Amino acid sequence: MSNIIQIRNKGTLTLPIELRRKYNLAKGDVLTLIDLGDGAFMLTSRQTQVNRLGDQVAETLKQADLSLEDMLSVLDEERERYYQERYAQS
Repeated sequence: MSNIIQIRNKGTLTLPIELRRKYNLAKGDVLTLIDLGDGAFMLTSRQTQVNRLGDQVAETLKQADLSLEDMLSVLDEERERYYQERYAQS
């Protein structure tokens, strides 16, 4: 199955309604565009693992009412503790 779509103002593309319904796509959904080279692209509705994990971290921080700075501070503390336990000279 192939569809012809047109690039519109500001690079906007409109996916045919049949595909949006088939893959349950809605306004605001994020798609991944992969450049295959030689002018070929692949568009996938599957979220990358990195994006999915990033979304999970963001949601966890939000639920815990923590900022990114809070998380980075705790990571620094844990990194230091790990180093001290494993590599510090007694």
